[in-house]
Amino acid sequence: MPYISEAWQLKYEGFLSTLEDWMEDLEPLTLESLLAEAGGPGSVAIFCVDMTNGFCHEGMLRSERVQALIEPINELIIAAWEAGVRHFMLPQDAHPADSPEFNDFPVHCIKGTNEAITIPELMSLPFSDHFTVMPKRSLSSSIGTDLDAWLDAHPEVTRRIVVGDCTDLCVYQLAMHLKLKSNALNLDQPVIVPANCVDTYDLPDDVAKDLGACAHPANLIHSLFLYHMNLNGVRVVSDIL
Repeated sequence: MPYISEAWQLKYEGFLSTLEDWMEDLEPLTLESLLAEAGGPGSVAIFCVDMTNGFCHEGMLRSERVQALIEPINELIIAAWEAGVRHFMLPQDAHPADSPEFNDFPVHCIKGTNEAITIPELMSLPFSDHFTVMPKRSLSSSIGTDLDAWLDAHPEVTRRIVVGDCTDLCVYQLAMHLKLKSNALNLDQPVIVPANCVDTYDLPDDVAKDLGACAHPANLIHSLFLYHMNLNGVRVVSDIL
């Protein structure tokens, strides 16, 4: 019996329609209202994950979809700075050359190479010295990193905005860790993901078959993981104005 039968496809046709409607119905959030809810800009942080050369500009995992995030992320970070936000955490891949992750993904963002450097579009901002760049060695921003120590040192940060790539990989891991940690500690610390500032890579079926890899339909997976974050209490909005 096929794993995905015709009946299975028909059963979930309605959900796919629901998912599409949900994405189309996402509403924007104003930065002004978020700052007011937080009690001021000092309680807001932007977590910008993996906006590095190795995902935007060069290397085996460069993606045009990720590159397209540069403009909206820059706009959000500039607007946040102008509104008084000063907490910017940038978790970024910096793998050892013999990383076991390279058994799962092509070689990318080796520590000390240009691929592992923050994109120049962010580092050229006049306030980039306020960025905290945090190396990570896996999809997780929380395992084997300084993230929890940073969070513990900044209890005033009660509103966390997550942007970057990829929706289903590092963004998902980061947003879920932030949400689950606050839940476990009985803290009201919402996590907000603006859909226009996150995305994932695309690998169509035919190309995947030629490569002997798993297909990765970006639009579907991007939507599914945003929906799943929403199911777990992460606030997903269309954008932050």
